[in-house]
Amino acid sequence: MSAAAPATKSVLSDAVQRIKPSATIAAGTKAKELKAAGHDVLSFTLGEPDFTTPQHICDAAKAAMDAGDTHYTAAAGTLQVKQAVCDLYARFYGLEYDPPQCVVSNGAKHSIHNVLTALCGPGDEVIIPTPYWVSYSDLVGLTGAKPVFVETTVESGWVMSPEQFESAITPSTKLLMLNSPTNPTGATYPPETLEQIARIAVERDIFVLSDEIYERLIYAGSEFRSFASFGKDVQEKTIIVSGVSKAYAMTGWRIGWALAPLEIAAGMAKLQSQETSCPSSISQAAAVAAVSGPQVCVEEMRLEFAERREYVLQRLKELPDLAYAEPGGAFYAFFDVSAHFGKPLGSKGVKVDNATDFCTALLEDQFVALVTGDAFGAPGYVRLSFATDLKTIEQGFDRITKFLGGA
Repeated sequence: MSAAAPATKSVLSDAVQRIKPSATIAAGTKAKELKAAGHDVLSFTLGEPDFTTPQHICDAAKAAMDAGDTHYTAAAGTLQVKQAVCDLYARFYGLEYDPPQCVVSNGAKHSIHNVLTALCGPGDEVIIPTPYWVSYSDLVGLTGAKPVFVETTVESGWVMSPEQFESAITPSTKLLMLNSPTNPTGATYPPETLEQIARIAVERDIFVLSDEIYERLIYAGSEFRSFASFGKDVQEKTIIVSGVSKAYAMTGWRIGWALAPLEIAAGMAKLQSQETSCPSSISQAAAVAAVSGPQVCVEEMRLEFAERREYVLQRLKELPDLAYAEPGGAFYAFFDVSAHFGKPLGSKGVKVDNATDFCTALLEDQFVALVTGDAFGAPGYVRLSFATDLKTIEQGFDRITKFLGGA
């Protein structure tokens, strides 16, 4: 009897082996593959506005190309775009930043990576409330730091309490990653809760990465406060991350930014100089037009999302045995489907026992694509993005109703 062949060792680094592919992108890719194969797929997977980038922003990009602004810029972005971002925060939130404190990157995800790489390493801990955006834990893991998860619940509106935050702090805690409005739940932290968390962060000397990418998509009954706005001492412990993708329908332009204390900003700029050289010069010109130009387009899109949100909430109420909290911002519905585990679903009566299998069965039976809550640290839940037109949303809910055995 011959001996078993030894296991082949991967040539990939430990860091890359630790991370998982983005679940949202994977779900979107699967939906596109089925659609390309001729199936009538309705995809609610990606956090991407379905609007076209406003014309005045596109015109600014064309003007930059015509003017020959197609070369390398400073690693952290042009002075024009950094000043425009600083002016935006002064105008909207009363926050004073100087351009050297602003680092413009290739999307907010890149900004988050820069913050984590500049601040964290092996032995550090990073506190992350759950459910969390799928990339948070893997980006932390790439640095060698350890993600520490703090579980929130639908009953709390998916909001971490100040007491939970304080209880999670250890001598190894380096950073809190906070997202409000939140992906995947749409939860928006009340200002009083944010302020209490901010006071703890200052007292315990913890930096806070405040992911505010959905800051302009707020609905009735909710209020947005930038984390850094609770005092100069809080601002000195805060790194704001945001960008143009969601508010201005500019996901493909890949422009995000971080606003940070000067030492941290300088570290991120140094890192970026070795990673990507600079963000796209053309996209930077477009971003200047976005944040400095007319903001009426942002409100028009927000109102469309608000209408879709109301429709989604109405349809969720009509579905059997679902638990959810109403989203105060962003464009996601996050709901519990665990009551349907073990029951016959769809045309084939398939039975599932987790959210990932639920999403697979729904896609195969009704060609509706959602994202599993397993990827967000919330087993039993699924995420539906309503960043698409009302007709598609209506058709999607009709199919979900059919899948669950409704009329």
